[in-house]
Amino acid sequence: MKRLFQICAALWCAVVFAAQAQVGGIKPGNGHPQQGYFFVGGKYVEGKTGPIMERQMYVEYRFPAKVTQKYPIVMIHGAAQTGTNFTGTPDGRKGWAEYFVEKGYAVYVVDQPTRGRSAWNESVGPLIRFSASQLEQRFTNAAQHKLWPQAALHTQWPGEGPKKGQRGDPVFDQFYASQVQYIGVNATVETLNREAGAALLDKIGPAIVMTHSQTGAIGWVIADARPKLVRAVIANEPTGPPFSGAVFDNNRVRPWGLTETPLAYDPPVKNPAELAPVQQEKADGPNLERCYVQPSPARKLANLQNIPIVVIATESSYHAVYDHCTAKYLQQAGVPASFVQLADVGIKGNGHMLMIEKNNLEIADFIMSWIARTVK
Repeated sequence: MKRLFQICAALWCAVVFAAQAQVGGIKPGNGHPQQGYFFVGGKYVEGKTGPIMERQMYVEYRFPAKVTQKYPIVMIHGAAQTGTNFTGTPDGRKGWAEYFVEKGYAVYVVDQPTRGRSAWNESVGPLIRFSASQLEQRFTNAAQHKLWPQAALHTQWPGEGPKKGQRGDPVFDQFYASQVQYIGVNATVETLNREAGAALLDKIGPAIVMTHSQTGAIGWVIADARPKLVRAVIANEPTGPPFSGAVFDNNRVRPWGLTETPLAYDPPVKNPAELAPVQQEKADGPNLERCYVQPSPARKLANLQNIPIVVIATESSYHAVYDHCTAKYLQQAGVPASFVQLADVGIKGNGHMLMIEKNNLEIADFIMSWIARTVK
């Protein structure tokens, strides 16, 4: 009986993945706007009551009636978030997904494996949450807490009145209501998303990968896994800086430079200690972290050599302190990467959650202009 059940489960799995392949194969631009969802990745494991699926990733697609842009965009949210970061704002304005579709892009918005509509299973690892206080200090009310020098410049969080950016403000409460549990072990997160992200690109073909915060590392591992399918990476305040914590701690992390898990280097690296990072003696400017770089001659990131990348930092986020280090490391490793401090292009006052702040569409316009100039 148990063997029969396993066979049935396997057949059901085949049916599910066949359906996924069919849905994932929908071609955008058939003369009508399209919207729907499918799942990629996933495998059956034995649960307490029988086989269950884990490691799958929810993918929502939105297509305009006529696709005018060459490559679709895959939008991947950060820690404690879901794809809702891109589908709207907590004060009810248009999100990036809708706006990019209006501009002719096919858009895929995901919920990371174990997050949101991508079910978690206890065998993958324990979950943690952000407190409301952490969000106030880091994302929504940073100007009051001033935990880093640039925090005082934060003006773009939506809302009005004395409770703006704090508990009790309706916009903040909507934002905090959207927060979900997440796996706190970044190596696990990278592994899950490397598998699922590769499966998504295998299904939809070449695409531009857009990341935010924690998923900066996910963008690097997906590009490493599928370099021929990633046409560009837009890294909005990616996790960093290389090799070290910053602002909130100075712990040694990301032993592979940009990630907790292996990346392909040339010459090859068997042990990440071979990268032997050294810290700059002097920072690149006031109120900036001293970056860790490789000693010369630097190893190259073998699979990222032909992928244009932009690292975007906002004026007032804690990432303003160190995101330049990520771009510097990519450049040293032979990657065609550029660094943009939004304040330098006239976009001021933003914090870490740039895609849902008051001027989110202005930032989206800048990103689209970068794509138009850079991605061929």
